[in-house]
Parts: sequence; C-alpha cells; structure tokens
Amino acid sequence: MRKEIKTVVYDDELRLEAYRFEGVVQPFPNHFHEYYVIGFVEGGERCLSCRNQEYTIGKGNVILFNPGDSHACIQTDDGTLDYRGFNITKEVILDLAEEVTGKRELPGFSQNVICDEEITCYLRPLHELVMNGSLEFGKEESLLFMLSLLIQRYGQPFEECIPECREEIEQACAFMEEHFTERIYLDQICCHAGLSKSTLLRAFTKSKGVTPYCYLENIRIGAAKKLLEQGVAPIEAALQTGFSDQSHFTNYFNRFIGLAPGVYREIFLKGDGTGGEQHGE
Repeated sequence: MRKEIKTVVYDDELRLEAYRFEGVVQPFPNHFHEYYVIGFVEGGERCLSCRNQEYTIGKGNVILFNPGDSHACIQTDDGTLDYRGFNITKEVILDLAEEVTGKRELPGFSQNVICDEEITCYLRPLHELVMNGSLEFGKEESLLFMLSLLIQRYGQPFEECIPECREEIEQACAFMEEHFTERIYLDQICCHAGLSKSTLLRAFTKSKGVTPYCYLENIRIGAAKKLLEQGVAPIEAALQTGFSDQSHFTNYFNRFIGLAPGVYREIFLKGDGTGGEQHGE
C-alpha cells in the first residue's frame, strides 16, 4: 500500500499554513474550521459533503471553505487522495481583502467546489513556493492575484454564507464557547438556551450542520491549535482545552486536522520554514 505522507508548513511572511497530503486514505468526519480553506485536488476521488450539498471531487477541483462551513469527506474507491491546500485566518483574509478590493470586509465564497484553471495557475505555484520556503515576493504576488480572482468570481458578503440561526442556538454556542475548558453537560446547555434536549439537538444540527458535542470538540481543537502554535506541550494543551486525556485529544486532533498534535507543534518550534511531516502506512 502506498505510504501516507502529510506535510505542513507555516509561512511567517504570508501568515498562513500550507498543507500537502499524499497517498491519504483517512476519512474526515463532519467538522468545521474557524479559518478559510483554499485547496486543490492533485489526484484521487472523494465524496465531500458541505453545507447540505454532496459532491464527488477529483483531480483539478479547487475546494473553498468559509469559516464555519461544516464538511466531511471519505474515499470513494480503493485509491488515495493527493491534496494541497492553505489554511488562512479571518484576520489575514481581512487584510488581503482590503488590499485587493479597497474594502476591509470579510468575503465569503458562494461555492465550495469549483473548476477554474486560471485560479489553479496561481494556487499550485504559490503552494510550491511556500512549501519550498521561498523568500521572494512572487509568492505574495500570487496570493493577492489568486484571492482577487476568487472574490471577483465567487465572492459574496460573508454574512450570506452563514445560515440563519435561532437566538436559542446562538445562546447555546455562546455557552459552549465560554465554558469549553470545563466538563459540560447537555442539561446545562439546554437550560442556558431554554430548549428541551430533543429540540436543541434537532434545531442545532439543522442550523450548524454539526451536533452540539461536535461543535464543542471543534472549539476545543481550535483553542488547542493556538496553544500548540505557542509551543505548549500536547498533554498540557489537552488539559487546558477540556479534553479528558491526551489519548482522546490526539484522536480528535488527528481526525479533524489530519496531523498528530506533536507534529503540528513542530512546525512552529523549528522556525526555519521546513514544517512538520507525518508518515504512515
């Protein structure tokens, strides 16, 4: 069987993460990110679900996720996935959008899966420059051209990408975001939101695309990423973000991020642009 290779690099100049997955068969459960994802499928075929839509993605597809877009994907055959992508925070996108549009407003992507050769012509070389640790301004130039095209062709106000939510669901989210480091019970969330358990579970999942527990784990993973980026040890990051033990934390982190916590932490400890790499059978 072809060996899995997962490589991630953080570019200090562009302030973004670049991922390269080769030979990957790992499924990713339904989850969301707090950042933007711009990716490209080099090879393989996957079944992707995002925002209540089903897609079959393959070679040449560009993948676009807004912050909060719930999505999941699995392999559709016996093959493997080759993928390259960028994770970009809302703060960085805000700065880039101001550069290319003159307006300091978060953009939203109207489509999650596209085929656009011109955008690919910027995305692939840009990704190679970042992975190779280039210090030339050509990578910044490519990033701005790419984002400009994405906003022109697929942009819309970010607020329109967020499904309308009942006030009670937002109260439930706020409670979990405030207390994610603690052990939270479903009764507490329901009491805070003023909903029964069955109503909360049904309405929350319809509104957010994930269950309340999955939402809580995503919040914890996002907080843990920030701690790992600061050099905090995985076991300490697990304890500080409400996971019951390191094994539980490692399992969730790998499922949602595609890398072990220690591997992710390494890319920020090295500080030389070489990134972290994970191999598997």
